Amino acid sequence: MFTVAIIGRPNVGKSTLFNRLCGRRLAIVHDMPGVTRDRREGKASLADLVFRVVDTAGLEEAGPEVLEGRMRQQTDRALSEAHVALMLIDSRAGVTPLDAHFAEILRKAPIPVILVANKCEGGAGKPGFYESYGMGLGDPVPLSAEHGEGLSLLYEALMPIYDAHMAQEAKDEADAVRAAFLETEAASAAKPYIDFASLEPDEVPEDDDSDPSQDPDDDFSVEAFDPRGERPIQMAIIGRPNTGKSTLINRLIGDDRLVTGPEAGVTRDAIEVDWEWGGRRFRLVDTAGLRRKARVENSLEKLMVADTLNAIRLAEVCVLMLDANMVMDRQDLTIARLVIDEGRALVIAVNKWDACVDRKASLQRLADRLETSLAQVRGVPFVTLSALEGHGLNRLMDAALEAHAKWNRRVPTSRFNRWLKGMIDRHPLPMGKHGRRLRIRYGTQAKIRPPTFALFMTRPDDLPESYVRYLNSGLREDFDMAGTPIRLLFRATKNPYADK
Repeated sequence: MFTVAIIGRPNVGKSTLFNRLCGRRLAIVHDMPGVTRDRREGKASLADLVFRVVDTAGLEEAGPEVLEGRMRQQTDRALSEAHVALMLIDSRAGVTPLDAHFAEILRKAPIPVILVANKCEGGAGKPGFYESYGMGLGDPVPLSAEHGEGLSLLYEALMPIYDAHMAQEAKDEADAVRAAFLETEAASAAKPYIDFASLEPDEVPEDDDSDPSQDPDDDFSVEAFDPRGERPIQMAIIGRPNTGKSTLINRLIGDDRLVTGPEAGVTRDAIEVDWEWGGRRFRLVDTAGLRRKARVENSLEKLMVADTLNAIRLAEVCVLMLDANMVMDRQDLTIARLVIDEGRALVIAVNKWDACVDRKASLQRLADRLETSLAQVRGVPFVTLSALEGHGLNRLMDAALEAHAKWNRRVPTSRFNRWLKGMIDRHPLPMGKHGRRLRIRYGTQAKIRPPTFALFMTRPDDLPESYVRYLNSGLREDFDMAGTPIRLLFRATKNPYADK
């Protein structure tokens, strides 16, 4: 797909332009310079041009031993994979020495570079816009990413490059089809010629691969498929800062796709990475670490927290990363409860297991905290692993797939009502507030993801919470839904004698 990389020094509006082209607020935008650290990809459109756009960190000169150097490596990779680069400058600040330095580097790049003078709204940006002509990157495009001005000029600059790329893609595809056709023709010519007209009926060779009982035009011979199975599983990696979330994703996909390091809080944006494992497609989401609410001070961190919470809401499976030497503290429990309240499937990953000081004590502490503090979802799966060394990753993915399957489980209505009758016979419903026994008439599963059951009964407001927990535990045990959030909705049945 045609790819556009947005590059430039920090705080020139790259993320703002990224969001404008994508039509959604995907990347975090803040006045603080250097907010973006990982390269973020999104599907963008500009009039009739549809392409992939990549937001990058600011261009800075630094070595790989520091965070800025690792950010620069991600920018260089985005530049190497793109078909065109948009170099942004802040027209209000004019052409800085750093802009001129990187312009000299980009003039030698193997891909076209379009110079974009951002923040050109009003008259304050005109001096910087005219100054940018001397950068040697061609005519600059005046733009205001925040207000959406100048996008038509950007379209005119992109269109010739886009058309040339699409024409080359069409030519390459036609050449591939022609090569395959010629290969098929050559294979057919190598087969021995058989004169079918001269053969007796018993001598006509049969095609062993054909099945005369199957009609190729019969629609019922097509195997049915589940459309949900074609969609990637959205799996968010969450946890406190510096628990190895980005390292885990890099190890799973086998590539240094995300910026990592010993510094806490490296990740800021929620970055999505498409990946396939065991024949299933996944969309891995790396998130910023969630600290205690009292420690979230500045507005940037509040935006990071909001981005992480949104990733949890959109996820299907959440992997909660724990540090093996600090297992399940109060903040970990808060995050786990947040996942359960959102109704997402939860898997706990105990990371840095190779560096754990006391493994037996860590496992015992984890089991105790799950038993006492997460009793409402008893049976949450947990896996020990080392993201840095790559140990335990297959066990993690098996647990994630199993949790996802339970999260999608559906119970037939007849079977559910037989189970419900057995539960009520074992422990009858208590008396209501008015001295009459409560009665559940029937129930059904209203939805999946998470499993949600609707039960119709008399006076649902009188049902004690203890009986709700009794039904919830029975469902989890009898229908193999351990660790899955289950929702029970109690609805009042209409009294047929009320209007008489």
